[in-house]
Amino acid sequence: MIIKIIEFLRLFAVSFGIFWAYTIGMNGDNPAELVLHIMSPWVVAGIAGTSGLEGLLFGKKAAQEKGFEQGSNYQKQSAIALLSYGIMALLVYFLEWGLHAELTIVLTFMFFMVFSAFNHGREAVIHKNYKWANLNRPFLTLLLIASLWYPVYNSLF
Repeated sequence: MIIKIIEFLRLFAVSFGIFWAYTIGMNGDNPAELVLHIMSPWVVAGIAGTSGLEGLLFGKKAAQEKGFEQGSNYQKQSAIALLSYGIMALLVYFLEWGLHAELTIVLTFMFFMVFSAFNHGREAVIHKNYKWANLNRPFLTLLLIASLWYPVYNSLF
């Protein structure tokens, strides 16, 4: 049950962050950069931070929920890596390290998400592991890419 609550909170935080970023950010002088600035901690800390905490605090339940191996050192290492993304996104935001730092943490995290989506999709197709996380990750990642496209693309070019 706790994993379902964390998943709901993660989805809510990211959805709210995207909504809030576009609502507030589009009224600024440089909308793409402002949207990215507002969105980046919500998306990265919302997904990576909660996933990292989930993996460290409730690792066995989280792995069981996804149909993965439980309690391995690799799982703990992945949780720590995810938590570090979330913490860095918050540091970049609150210490106002600027556009390039925000782009770096968002793009690094999104590369992880794309590979993770591939891994979950592969798990569903090849190993017939039809757990919800394996089925929804590729589609949620596509939605995340779509929501980040405008601020990232327009901040870069």
